Amino acid sequence: MTTPGDPLIGRVLERRYRIDAPIARGGMSSVYVGTDLRLGRRVAVKVMDARYVGDPQFLRRFEFEARAVAGLSHPGLVAVYDQSIDGEVAFLVMELVRGGSVRELLRERGPMPPHAVASVAIPMLGGLGTAHRAGLVHRDVKPENVLVSDNGDIKVADFGLVRAVAEAGVTSASVILGTAAYLSPEQVNSTDVDARSDVYSAGVMLFELLTGRQPFSGSTPLALAYQRLTYDVPAPGDLIEGVPPQIDEIVLRATERDRADRFRDGFAMQHALLDAADELDLPAFTVPAPSRASARVTSAIARPVRAVSAQAPDPRPVTAYDPEPLPRSDRWDDDAWDGPDERRWTDDEPEWADRADWEPDSDQVDVIDEADPAATSRGRALAAVWLTIITIVAVVLAAAGWAVGASLA
Repeated sequence: MTTPGDPLIGRVLERRYRIDAPIARGGMSSVYVGTDLRLGRRVAVKVMDARYVGDPQFLRRFEFEARAVAGLSHPGLVAVYDQSIDGEVAFLVMELVRGGSVRELLRERGPMPPHAVASVAIPMLGGLGTAHRAGLVHRDVKPENVLVSDNGDIKVADFGLVRAVAEAGVTSASVILGTAAYLSPEQVNSTDVDARSDVYSAGVMLFELLTGRQPFSGSTPLALAYQRLTYDVPAPGDLIEGVPPQIDEIVLRATERDRADRFRDGFAMQHALLDAADELDLPAFTVPAPSRASARVTSAIARPVRAVSAQAPDPRPVTAYDPEPLPRSDRWDDDAWDGPDERRWTDDEPEWADRADWEPDSDQVDVIDEADPAATSRGRALAAVWLTIITIVAVVLAAAGWAVGASLA
């Protein structure tokens, strides 16, 4: 989609954070590359949808959750630097991850071999465990909310936003609080959630990373969500060859319908996965960032800034630390992978398996594309035609008015 005339581009929020270029847009917020003019560093600025700004319940929870997450420190979490409201704009300032999401990586490369899954899940679970020990629950663990940087770092994003939106007075039935495919049973039939709810979602995500598909299907999000109240998540090894029994066992325990039977938090699940990796002697692996998403962020950073704010940008030069990305291969390093090289789908494959016409869910991120030059040229030509027509009409009306006035005189 295009975003002509985005009024935020070039604006300086709180006289400190300049909005430079859009990265992505979702149902609740838009994400921009920004510059912290005080510290001279690039940041990600998440701007919440305007409908939330006037809701005092949302703003209170938004501030509380941002403060709580900002107090966490773990390499598996996207760092939150600041939170504020500037006029009609409620925003979060976060660490800028140069890369993309695990969802985008799955779309590019397909299901992962076990050593790659472990390389994603171990740091992800460490980040979740850090938050769990601080009393926080993510509520929306899914591939879209796990980021892969150009250096292979894995980071969990969007802690606290689902709870803030859930308590907003503007929330309606159309807002999916936690993507249906990853919800735990207790998220479907109650509001009583804890760290084990995130563990369930992490287990579903591991299943998808290994098999390339989700464990349940349904014609509607509601039908999909209710599947987990009746059925267990199957072992990934039942669908695809080469998955070690130790990994199957972790997925099965994480996705137990009775949460008392699951790992108690992210750290407990992480420790089980670390033990399995040691037992299986899984090789160390640097997870590659999705190339298209990484290029999109790089393009956004390089895009020139068009200042529209009345506030003058800070004239000091901006410098940002740009780590050199590690080299990465064009495919999975599958030396330790005994499964098939290509996707193995069953007869009831998900609708998005073909990927040629894949459309994101309503709460997933939509990529913002550059404006189409041809469309822009056509728009200018059309505007010129209308301007000519309006000018001719104005001249005719003026002449008619002069003639009538002269006859009356």
